[in-house]
Amino acid sequence: MHFVPHLTFNGQCEAAFQFYEKCLGGNLVLMMRYGDSPLAEETPSDWRDKIVHATLAVGDQELAGADVPPELYKKPQGFAVLLNIGDASEAERIFKTLAENGTVEMPLQETFWALRFGLLVDQFGTPWEINCGRP
Repeated sequence: MHFVPHLTFNGQCEAAFQFYEKCLGGNLVLMMRYGDSPLAEETPSDWRDKIVHATLAVGDQELAGADVPPELYKKPQGFAVLLNIGDASEAERIFKTLAENGTVEMPLQETFWALRFGLLVDQFGTPWEINCGRP
């Protein structure tokens, strides 16, 4: 079994996944548009360039995403994507990059359980927890 977080977007999936690819050092292995899928004829013409499925691979981990029609989109809540990062300087870099044009809910800092821990919501509305545990 392999857990794969699947994020939904209100039309910004492509921009979000390109941003995540650069920030996390991953590789976009799939970016399929509604217009290139079997759903093309059922999709309004102004939505055909939106993403029906994206997959970002980072090492042996994956992050999936898609744009959902505006009437079905719900703002993310009740979860966060947790990144456990082994190096404090890399945790700081990733936190700073993900926080660009987003909202920092808890600055990245030392805690009783971690060398670095912080909470943010990125510019695309995705909540993140960055954790760099103690050795």
